[in-house]
Amino acid sequence: MTDFLLIRHGETDWNKELRFQGQVDVPLNAIGQAQAQRLQERVQQSLAAWAAQGHVPTRVISSDLLRAQQTAQPVAEVLGCEFLLETGLREQCFGSFEGLRVPEIKVQHPQAWQRWLDFDANYAVTGAESTQVFHDRVVSALQRLAQQYAGEHLVVVTHGGVLDMVWRNAQALSLHGPRVCDIPNAGWNQVAWSGGLHIHAWADTAHLHGMPPQPVYRPASLKV
Repeated sequence: MTDFLLIRHGETDWNKELRFQGQVDVPLNAIGQAQAQRLQERVQQSLAAWAAQGHVPTRVISSDLLRAQQTAQPVAEVLGCEFLLETGLREQCFGSFEGLRVPEIKVQHPQAWQRWLDFDANYAVTGAESTQVFHDRVVSALQRLAQQYAGEHLVVVTHGGVLDMVWRNAQALSLHGPRVCDIPNAGWNQVAWSGGLHIHAWADTAHLHGMPPQPVYRPASLKV
């Protein structure tokens, strides 16, 4: 079995503006940087308990996108290790939607937007990945890491879409349809790979207490 502490990157301005971020390399904003520091503090506070349980993380692995790297760096520092980059855990590519908010997409790509609202796992707008292709990439990357570092405890900093794929896979949910789970920025998710993905804890934000409310992406409401 391989244990994963999966963390979504901290907030960016595009998160705040509810833009389709995808694989555009957007940095953390001030709140995101503060969230990354809160993560560092929580890891520091957890070290003694992890050591007693024999669960101290052995590696930090990050998506190669800047917002994930900026979130991973403080965690790697407190653990005393460099972080490794994994392109397979990048966010989904949204092609022609990237950088746009929903009102802009409705004007610039009205037909593609209406088709996208079907939440068909096999559909992709121009230049994008379909959800099915994205899911397969994510699960393949996690399986590869689980096999390469079997028996270890890994911290992985990644993206909201990646975590959605983890949730669906572990819960044996369809890839068709909108996201149904909470995936907060800098959230803490404990998952294990043992013949497949198994969730032990999800969307833990105890370390973010007192911080400003987060922007919430609710795709199910987009048809309203």
